[in-house]
Parts: sequence; C-alpha cells; structure tokens
Amino acid sequence: MTCRRLVLPVLCLLLAVLGTAGQAQAVGYRYWSFWDRDSTAGTWVYATQGPSTARPSDGDVQGFRFSVSEDSKDSAKPRGGADFATICAKTPAREGSKRVGLVLDFGTAADAPSGSTPPRPRTACALIDDDATTADALAAVAKPLRYDTNALLCAIAGYPTTGCGEPVAGDRPKTSASPGTEAESKRGDGNGDGGPSVGLLAGIAAVAALGAAAVWQARRRRD
Repeated sequence: MTCRRLVLPVLCLLLAVLGTAGQAQAVGYRYWSFWDRDSTAGTWVYATQGPSTARPSDGDVQGFRFSVSEDSKDSAKPRGGADFATICAKTPAREGSKRVGLVLDFGTAADAPSGSTPPRPRTACALIDDDATTADALAAVAKPLRYDTNALLCAIAGYPTTGCGEPVAGDRPKTSASPGTEAESKRGDGNGDGGPSVGLLAGIAAVAALGAAAVWQARRRRD
C-alpha cells in the first residue's frame, strides 16, 4: 500500500520514526585504541597516527586500551599511572637507542569478547632503535601481536585471541571507569539504558499527535 491519502502520509511518517527507535542503540566496535601521554598536562590524548607510523621519542609514554566504543570521542582511555621515570626506572639508556614507556590496558570484562577474561593492566619499558616505531616498541615487550590484512592491530600479548574491530550492537554495558574518574563510556543523548533518546521519544509523540489530528480532520470532512 502506498502513502497517497490524507491520513496515510502521517501514519507512514510515524512508522518510519518508530522504525528508527530500534536503531537508536549505538553500534560500537571492539578494538585497541592508541594514545599519547601528555607529560605536561598528565592526560591521555588520542593518537593521530597508527602504531606502525608513529615514531616516539626517548622518554615518551604511549598507551593502548582495549574497549568497545563508537569512535575516538567516546573511546576509553588507559587506566592507571603513566610516569616514564617509574616505568623505565630499571631500563638504562643506551647510545643509539631510545626508551619508550608503554601502558597496556586490556579493558574490562564488559568489553571482553564472549568467553574471554582480560589480563590485568601492565606497563613495560621498550628499548628500541632511535628510528623505531611504536609497533616496534610493542613487538619488543608485548608479543604475540596480531594484525589483520589491513594492518589493523587486533591483539596485544595475544589478547584477544580472536576478532578484530568487529561491530558490537545492542545493549552493550558501559565501560567501567577508573576510581576517581568520570565514566569513560558515553552514550550521547541516550537515556542511559541503551534505549531511544528523549529527543527521539518526543519526536514520536509529536508525530503521533499529528496522526491523530489528521484522522480527526478526515472524519470531520466526511461528516
């Protein structure tokens, strides 16, 4: 049936809006995010390059966090301290090499693939050549690594054993926050339980009201 009559266009619009309600739950992706540590501000900044092209300097600290997120804006940051002096305290400097502190956060049970248990977060000091990349630093201290055919980092220290950036739909739980920090997983304008947003529900109500008015008007004209 096509939406040709007076009432049907409004009803069709209502059905279209209702159809979006089931899609309002954000689709996230399960992956390793890559971060740079701002030593001055003491904060994490989402990396602008991938591990295979980023070339850290001696004394830098970089982090990786495994989680489910929609994009870089809501991606969970590595948890715990990230002080270079502490991470690399037992690794002496060497000529022709550089030391890079790595924070490896394997995430929470809420973000883990089905049947997997995330290892505890840990730090490591990578001693690598001066021109080495972050990927080289990972290979030095966190094998086995796993990449897909597009060079996407899929696993660090063998975790997770399967999967690589796969979509995760439905009522995914929030990523747990670190003590004393705000929640690291955001749901945008949602109502907090994975359902339709308040704005969407208001839109549905408005369209429903228009539909009822159109039906009343059509009956009035027939009478």
